[in-house]
Amino acid sequence: MSKDYYIIPIFVPHLGCPHDCVFCNQKRITGKSTDMTKEKADNIISEHLKTIPKMDRQLEIAFYGGSFTAISYDSQRELLDVAYKYKKKGIVNRIRLSTRPDYIDERELLLLKEYGVDIIELGVQSLDEEVLFHSGRGHGSEAVYSASKLIKEYGFGLGLQMMIGLPGDNREKSLFTAKEIVKMDPICVRIYPTLVIVDTYLEKMYLGDKYKPLSLEEAVDISTDLLMIFTYSNIDVIRIGLQPTDNITLGKDVIAGPFHPAFRQLVESNIYKIILEEYFNQENLYDIDELIFEVNKKDISNLAGQNSNNINYLKEKYKIKKITIYGKDISNKNLFIKSSDFYDKINKMEFIQKYLISNKLI
Repeated sequence: MSKDYYIIPIFVPHLGCPHDCVFCNQKRITGKSTDMTKEKADNIISEHLKTIPKMDRQLEIAFYGGSFTAISYDSQRELLDVAYKYKKKGIVNRIRLSTRPDYIDERELLLLKEYGVDIIELGVQSLDEEVLFHSGRGHGSEAVYSASKLIKEYGFGLGLQMMIGLPGDNREKSLFTAKEIVKMDPICVRIYPTLVIVDTYLEKMYLGDKYKPLSLEEAVDISTDLLMIFTYSNIDVIRIGLQPTDNITLGKDVIAGPFHPAFRQLVESNIYKIILEEYFNQENLYDIDELIFEVNKKDISNLAGQNSNNINYLKEKYKIKKITIYGKDISNKNLFIKSSDFYDKINKMEFIQKYLISNKLI
């Protein structure tokens, strides 16, 4: 039986961060504004544990928000000691934190190793020097390469986070960043389209017509290419798009940008659309009474598309009268297609590879 995975998030909002990046307002993004203490952290963990089943589980404590390794060593020790206490008792399995690449050095990594940290995620955002400068990151790309190398040398799992649509960014620069990330061989990646959040410098730029955010369609198209690049490279993409909250939504704290509460599904569905369109053209499928798809249960909605957009598109373009999707306990790397006179397996990776090669992305 597979074990369910649970993450206990502890937000350390903007604490210790030495820079104000143009896009950042940690209070708005995390919904947290007060400092984190060891007592608060311990209470958060104990309260979460009450709601999580005790059997067949994997547990992780994750320190999010701000720049963890930029806070004082004493504060780091206090918070890490709380998490490590649960790990030493076997109650949790892993400890994760996110931080800035310019606040990683050997002394810091020795401290994190002492307290049982397993995964360090770096806010890369971009590896283009112009984008980093215009985004107010306060460091260049070399800080990312250096920190990533050190993290791996010290035996930590490396996670890298990138953003698309930052000031000075474009599709080519985002693709460059993704390809460089692949070379650094992280175990996981996050992709965030840039949103204009209230009370940020980016809001002033936007209102002054000095910044134009990506449209939703542009963000989905770029993220589609990025997800296929990382998938092909066997890198786990653990998030695409900012987590929706009561305030992180258009009309509240998000005043502009490609926000969608199910952004990842739009991207996953677009990949299915690309794969199926290529397959239909390759096999010359046209004017068929009924097609049946069998996919992993979790991929039913991704294949269908939001509001059945993919299904409707295929039916109209290829004159398919009826399309039915069944969820099965099968690998998410394949899907099966059948009609009254044929049955075939579609290997998603083969079509992803073909797409990446034809578009000169690998």
